[in-house]
Amino acid sequence: MDNYSYIANSDAAYVDQLYQAYKQDPNSVDASWQKFFEGFDFSLTYGENGGKAANGNKETTPVATNGQTKTPVDARHSEKEVSVASLIKAYRSRGHLLAQTNPIRSRKDRNPRLELSDYALSDADLDTVFEAGNLLGIGPATLRDIMASLEKIYAGRIGFEYMYIREIDVKNWLRNKIEKEALVFDPTIQEKTRILEKLNEATVFENFLHTKFLGQKRFSLEGGETTIPALDAIINKAADMGVEEVMIGMAHRGRLNVLANILGKSYESIFDGFEGNVPSGIHGDGDVKYHLGYASLTETPAGKRINVKLAPNPSHLEAVNPVVEGFTRAQADEEYKGDFTKIMPILIHGDAAVAGQGIVYEVTQMAKLPGYQTGGTVHFVINNQVGFTTDFDDARSSIYCSDVAKIIDAPIFHVNGDDPEAVFFCAKLAVEFREMFKRDVFIDMVCYRRYGHNESDEPKFTQPTMYAVIDKHANPRDIYNKQLVERSEVDAQLAANMDAEFKKLLQERLDRVKQKAEIPYKPLRLDQQWAELRTSQPEDFDQSPETGVSLETLERVGQALYTVPDNFKPLKQIDKLLRDRKQMLTESKQVNWGTAELLAYGSILSEGKVVRLSGQDVQRGTFSHRHAVLHDSENNGLYYSLDHIAGEGTAKMQIYNSLLSEYGVLGFEYGYAMATPHALVIWEAQFGDFANGAQTMIDQFIAAGESKWGIQNGVVMLLPHGYEGQGPEHSNARPERYLQLSAQYNMVVCNVTTPANLFHMLRRQLAWPFRKPLVVMSPKSLLRHPQVISPLEDLTKGRFQEVLGDPYADPKKVKRVLLCTGKIYYELLEKQQAEGRTDVAIVRLEQLHPLPQKQIDAVLAQYKKADLVWVQEEPLNMGYYTYLLREMPEVRLRPVSRPAAASPATGFAKNHTQEQAAIVAKAFE
Repeated sequence: MDNYSYIANSDAAYVDQLYQAYKQDPNSVDASWQKFFEGFDFSLTYGENGGKAANGNKETTPVATNGQTKTPVDARHSEKEVSVASLIKAYRSRGHLLAQTNPIRSRKDRNPRLELSDYALSDADLDTVFEAGNLLGIGPATLRDIMASLEKIYAGRIGFEYMYIREIDVKNWLRNKIEKEALVFDPTIQEKTRILEKLNEATVFENFLHTKFLGQKRFSLEGGETTIPALDAIINKAADMGVEEVMIGMAHRGRLNVLANILGKSYESIFDGFEGNVPSGIHGDGDVKYHLGYASLTETPAGKRINVKLAPNPSHLEAVNPVVEGFTRAQADEEYKGDFTKIMPILIHGDAAVAGQGIVYEVTQMAKLPGYQTGGTVHFVINNQVGFTTDFDDARSSIYCSDVAKIIDAPIFHVNGDDPEAVFFCAKLAVEFREMFKRDVFIDMVCYRRYGHNESDEPKFTQPTMYAVIDKHANPRDIYNKQLVERSEVDAQLAANMDAEFKKLLQERLDRVKQKAEIPYKPLRLDQQWAELRTSQPEDFDQSPETGVSLETLERVGQALYTVPDNFKPLKQIDKLLRDRKQMLTESKQVNWGTAELLAYGSILSEGKVVRLSGQDVQRGTFSHRHAVLHDSENNGLYYSLDHIAGEGTAKMQIYNSLLSEYGVLGFEYGYAMATPHALVIWEAQFGDFANGAQTMIDQFIAAGESKWGIQNGVVMLLPHGYEGQGPEHSNARPERYLQLSAQYNMVVCNVTTPANLFHMLRRQLAWPFRKPLVVMSPKSLLRHPQVISPLEDLTKGRFQEVLGDPYADPKKVKRVLLCTGKIYYELLEKQQAEGRTDVAIVRLEQLHPLPQKQIDAVLAQYKKADLVWVQEEPLNMGYYTYLLREMPEVRLRPVSRPAAASPATGFAKNHTQEQAAIVAKAFE
């Protein structure tokens, strides 16, 4: 019986577990297993010929014998029942390895172990009836029929991966849908016609562009045209199930086709992009045509209306993913009151990118986290089987490009892109699954790329044999049309008519463009609230708006900050913190950094506006200054202080400790802010240096988004920065990088030194009639510096101060002005005060960009004969000095800093102390 060892050691044990559970409670196993075990017990009791079984024991467990004694006929059949059940389970687990999903080349042999001999079965058993057929819902059936069903379900044009899912109800739901519906699935004639129509649009559109704009980049969808009917099916099914909004993120391959044939962007606008015309009324420098976003209200064939949006996207593959998720979460939170079934994100991936880009993993890990979940994402992979010019054997180690889905138990449907009906089935199933379980699902559509990476590239340099096959391969529309005609389901002339009519339409639209007709420019408007805001003007930065709040509001917020319920038991340190907060707010009337920050948030919440803050350990703050969420010392219960502000219409604080991600989380918050113009959305880096890992988001979205795509964004980045001897990785947030990216009023870069200025700076984000990203060099040691306090009164009046002058120095005596920003000010101040240097003025630039030139000039006007010195603790090639030289070329500004260096800071505490002292001394020499 050695042939049975595979069963006895593996699947039979699984079956035995189910059988034991069935004996205890038949309802504890799936209905199909109940039927199987009923038949199994019957066969054990009465044998194959209807007589009483040899052992007469109904409690026999279905495990193979050890081969030491002769096995009765009924026992051998029972063993084979277990074998067939194991074979069915194996097909469910590994049938996808046999599935015919590749339209242009044969599958690699992945040793799926799905031969009859692997399960102690043979051709001699094919006509034997097995109760195991109940497991497939076909009742007792011959092994031949069982195998035919398994082949059709699991080894056809769709490969289903789902058996790794750990929740039994989710797995059972999928299995029932797959096994019951895949066997009988047959779209209606109306659905088949719709599929053909969308395939025709996709095919003709690409062919038209290829012939009319020869050699121009368009990142063709050819080979993957079934993407268009797939997206159409996803959106239509979503609308049928009550989804009101879809947000799509994708890279550039096929983007023009999606813009035209899914979102309904006018063909004239797309052709205008090929002509290279600059649309009238455009704001900023614009972007290439295959990076642009769009939004439209679409009506489905069933008459349902659904908002469809496509996020703008740079060439950085998969970078848009967290932006889409953040946007979706914001809309779900605000527009749909937390109902994730009303908005659905769709991410369209390339096979090489989904496997190769780390951001995919970061975003996938967000899928079930409270602060980042979006009710499930439909992932659609356009699997071209090549990345740029790299074959998939060199592009990944995993079998499938979509294997990242398994980390969150998301099912994967691998499907042949040349079978539009199979893709259609997957599309509908994916939406049903997403709406049912509010979790991610992946469709891996295996297709090909007819041309090179772009249309001027030659793919045969690296894939000569594959492209020899592709050259002769018919497109999906022609293949599908032929099938429909052969099945007598459509008229042979239908596709030809569709082709001719659509070409005629496209030619008419192109003629209009070539005749220089005025093509209306439709800017991307993601929300009516954004339309109510305006773009900024240079004069807006001459003076900040008033941002003070009433003392009554501050007192209400303050009371929430120092009060906890009677049954809440804080740690001793937190108890002291609460007493200190109360003393500041009710007695000394002076606030420190953490209190001013929380008062800013609370004042905005009191206005009914959203405040969202996320990042690593933000609830307490990396440096334990914030403590916006308190933990009960006895039961670890949470208390959100800012959720208890008295007053009608006060919003709840959204503050989430993030996963250990920078790139993904910053992208998510940018997306959240993209959807909520009246929300204060903040990402805090654990240390400012860690933003290095999110540089793509900063360069491509935060710094350039308004110029490229005409969309504003008010996201705030808090980047802890300052030299305190903590070494090269925890000193410098690289302000020079943000200043190098700063131009055309694209974002605000600050390094503030007082709690009051922090308060006004945060409130200014929403007080402006426009939105700008805000980058803050946030303090560390200053959080507890005894001099970093502000009178409460300063929060009730005034505005953000871009420049702070020196109230101590005597303007008549001043011979030197020390210009600086941030923490170094307090070290300079200490020396100035200790030595009574009224001849040296210290002027702080609280805002670096936009450079507050008028405010600087006003302060420096009192020191007309003084030398100007720029003092910074960063090395000369870092920090702010080179930026100031560029912005103020006419000013003679002598630098005092650390010498230029490759590393941001020394790793030795003694060296740091000596360097810091030398900077301060040199400033006063």
